[in-house]
Amino acid sequence: MPAHPPQDSAAPTPGAPGGPDDDSGGRRPSGEPGASTAPGSQPPRSQTLPPPIERIAVVVNGNAKNVNSDVISTLDQILLGGDLFVSRRLEDAADIARTLVTRAYGTVLTGGGDGTFTVMVTEVIREARRQGRALPRFGLLKLGTGNALAWVVGSSKAKGRGLAADIQRLREDAGSRPVRLIEVEGMIAPFCGFGADAVVLADYALVKDRLSKTLLRRVAPGALSYAVAAVTRSLPSYLLRRMPHCRIVNDGADAQRIGARGSLLGKPVRRGQTLYEGPSRIAALSTIPYYGFGFRAFPYAEERPDRMSLRVSTIGPVKFVKNFAPIWRGDFEDPEIILDWLVEAVSIEVDPATPFQIGGDPRGERSQVFARISEQPIRLVDFYAPPSAS
Repeated sequence: MPAHPPQDSAAPTPGAPGGPDDDSGGRRPSGEPGASTAPGSQPPRSQTLPPPIERIAVVVNGNAKNVNSDVISTLDQILLGGDLFVSRRLEDAADIARTLVTRAYGTVLTGGGDGTFTVMVTEVIREARRQGRALPRFGLLKLGTGNALAWVVGSSKAKGRGLAADIQRLREDAGSRPVRLIEVEGMIAPFCGFGADAVVLADYALVKDRLSKTLLRRVAPGALSYAVAAVTRSLPSYLLRRMPHCRIVNDGADAQRIGARGSLLGKPVRRGQTLYEGPSRIAALSTIPYYGFGFRAFPYAEERPDRMSLRVSTIGPVKFVKNFAPIWRGDFEDPEIILDWLVEAVSIEVDPATPFQIGGDPRGERSQVFARISEQPIRLVDFYAPPSAS
């Protein structure tokens, strides 16, 4: 699952292109140093330079699992014509976003997991709206823990030459595609949800904090903590915990129930009608198919670009363990215990209040939320997509 949001910003490296000692704006100069050209004349062909490189900003969460001094040094060396921001405090996200929008970066890459991506995209969109500026293209470097988005866009592993390879592919015009996210509680995120997923995240945060104070601190922010949290806390608690009562109302355009292999079930559900009412172990929304570690939790999330995937499940822990592999692949189907819809906007009420997560980060307990698909899509760097014609 995603790492915590960006925390503690550092200014771009002095002297680096686009940094505080550089007045070129992060772009190549228009002529060779020392060369002069008479007004109206053309420079010699030998002095003609390539067009300016699009400015690239990288915002790295300094608390993420795979972010260390070597990674920061590597990024600093390979970011030709770009700026590097290393952050460690959530409060600085708005300041970083203000700089990114003011400098009009063409591409903003985040490194630190889905939580880092969610926070920075939210702040950049908010600031761009305030300034009346166009949005940059967004991308993800695989430096967090779960990295759900990395499975969607084909980001490389952070180890070895993965970072350099991704940025090189970006410079060679990696493709991009429009993606609509979810707006919920003032955040813009790829997914959110009540119930089991949020409980596991909260348990993971607790176990990670405890392991970070032991000899296992180096591996605390990773799969080990998830496994320990699930086995020792989440699954046992669900054997005893009563499922909360959940009511979901369609608050947008017509919603549609999805059946086996993406088939349509029943008539469209109109605005104001109840989509579901009953017990629920999980009630979650997503516009991408994956959770962290490649868990294909929303196999129908990309069926329609103007809808979110809503999944409600009452599956018990024993059945979940028995069918773990097909559930993980997104192949498991049982309409009695896993229900899917495509929705534009919904209101979800749960009783009693239940843990809630946004973009993989725990947000505490909630009894009601409203969520809708974002009105404006973002352009997302996608290494699976073909490059643009230009």
